[in-house]
Amino acid sequence: MIYTCNYNSILGNITLASNGKALTGLWFDGQKYFGDTLPNEYKQKRLPIFDETVHWLDIYFSGKNPDFIPSLFFNTSPFRQAVWEILLSIPYGETMTYGEIADKIARQKGLKKMSAQAVGGAVGHNSISIIVPCHRVVGTNGSLTGYAGGIDKKIKLLELEKANMQNLFIPKKGTAL
Repeated sequence: MIYTCNYNSILGNITLASNGKALTGLWFDGQKYFGDTLPNEYKQKRLPIFDETVHWLDIYFSGKNPDFIPSLFFNTSPFRQAVWEILLSIPYGETMTYGEIADKIARQKGLKKMSAQAVGGAVGHNSISIIVPCHRVVGTNGSLTGYAGGIDKKIKLLELEKANMQNLFIPKKGTAL
């Protein structure tokens, strides 16, 4: 059985999901791919993993870097899991490009090259937003693109972390990257 609970953040309502032991989902309500790992049937229930995750989120939204990560379970393909584990390595307040992640995946797999677009698809389908920090991924030229929760939330999360925003920009609609 999968369980859910809600968290009201400074950026809007968040839905958490769990298999009863680990966190399996964390989405801003209404975001792209919302609940993509949720089965048709699930129950709202208070669980220790939700208490731990709420504690993590409270620390995070107070502008501090939590010194722990709740137990996570990735219900995804091995490729996406490898990308999401790299996301977990991006330090608080810093960013990494899709290309840098693609290079890391290529090295892990013993390949000469990996598609940054494939990495972008994996980043975009991250089911545990914020904790698995897909908001810290930017385009090669520093463009703030591709956040399922919306670019406005991506900017606010990076500002909350006091990330260096000077070399980052929002591309105009229709601009090629």
